[in-house]
Amino acid sequence: MRKERWLVIVPVLLVFAVAATAAQQVGVMLYKVALVTQAAVAGYWIDRVMAPYARPDQCDHAAQAGLRRAIIVAATMIAVGIGL
Repeated sequence: MRKERWLVIVPVLLVFAVAATAAQQVGVMLYKVALVTQAAVAGYWIDRVMAPYARPDQCDHAAQAGLRRAIIVAATMIAVGIGL
């Protein structure tokens, strides 16, 4: 349980750090976080649509399916992050 707390604590601390140094950028930062989060969800669903019968939890080649999904999600997040 302790490791999961950092998933909440660190982003909150970063928001406070940005607010303390450049308060006008907090809205931009939250907007970018929302975009990247939406890209992760979109990448997940792109993989589900492209390979409906090769889900990592249901196929024989789970490692390959998981790697495929990770690459698709990462590529989607990078594309949105750089503004493509």
